[in-house]
Amino acid sequence: MTKVELVENMAKDAKISKAAAGAALDSFMANVTNALKKKDGKITLVGFGTFTKVRRKARKGRNPQTGEPLNIKARNVVTFKAGKKLKDAI
Repeated sequence: MTKVELVENMAKDAKISKAAAGAALDSFMANVTNALKKKDGKITLVGFGTFTKVRRKARKGRNPQTGEPLNIKARNVVTFKAGKKLKDAI
């Protein structure tokens, strides 16, 4: 599903305009991003799941085409753990 399709479905389900649904989705994504930027970034949506920011350590890897070793820098990544309702629905 694309963002456009999601906005259309949100607008239909909530009986609001596509512009209002698009603004709501943009606001949701901005708030999720801002919350995950914080030091202990975590968002829990009961029944849906939890977004968590995790720090990956620096590590050694290799280029799969050439086999050359390379260093992979430490970085933050976002993980998602599905909630019970979402797991049961799928």
